[in-house]
Amino acid sequence: MALLDEHSAVHAEPGPARRPRRSAAPLALNAASILLGVGLWWALAALGLQIPAPPEVVGKAAEMIRDGTLLQDTGASLARVLTGFALGTTLAVLIGFLMGWYGLVRSMVEPWVQFFRTIPPLAIIPLAIVLMGIGEVPKIFVIFLAAFLACVISTLQGVVTVDPTLINAARVLGAGDATIFRRVVVPASSPFILVGMRVGLGSAWATLVAAELIAAQEGLGYRMQHAQLYYDLPTIFVSLITIGILGLLMDRLLLVAERTLTGWQERS
Repeated sequence: MALLDEHSAVHAEPGPARRPRRSAAPLALNAASILLGVGLWWALAALGLQIPAPPEVVGKAAEMIRDGTLLQDTGASLARVLTGFALGTTLAVLIGFLMGWYGLVRSMVEPWVQFFRTIPPLAIIPLAIVLMGIGEVPKIFVIFLAAFLACVISTLQGVVTVDPTLINAARVLGAGDATIFRRVVVPASSPFILVGMRVGLGSAWATLVAAELIAAQEGLGYRMQHAQLYYDLPTIFVSLITIGILGLLMDRLLLVAERTLTGWQERS
């Protein structure tokens, strides 16, 4: 009987959790998709569509790198996007938590948030120019507003959808509001926050070109607008591709952060 019990106990003990091995198939499909897209682009250019072929764009990019234009424009645009995005998402998380946790704050603030969400950030540009001038502040403000409005609702949704059972269980165990907020609400709502940040990042990059309409002298959006005057399509393509690559890399970083911070979630 003792031997039987020991044998059963051995089989009952759970082994170390095994993480599913990530397949290389998604990466291969990503690479195939990129090659297919470049091939289609090259084919359309060869068929007579008025767009530059990939070698022409690569040559233009090399020229812009050599003379420092691309690096200067990239640095200026990246600084604006990162500043506006960081300020916007930080305030969005704070306001979203307050709205979700305190009914009074939600009743007072949510109508204003919903009101401004119906106004495209690009429509704020004339007002921003009048109130803030033509320096860096209005550019960053428009990007900030786009990121804030995209992220605040996700944070609010994350807080209000926290399972009440978890909160009640924490209260029964003697946890105060501060502990519940820190140990229950924040972890449970973090997936929503990170999704909101990814959406906010996309909104920030999407607003960049319009923001650089405000008397900019450098930046990827400014470079595209300047190239448009001379029908310089290779420069426009270089700027577009640079924005896309930067946005993709930043989104991947947020995705890694999401997987790291929400590793406790069950995934299919």
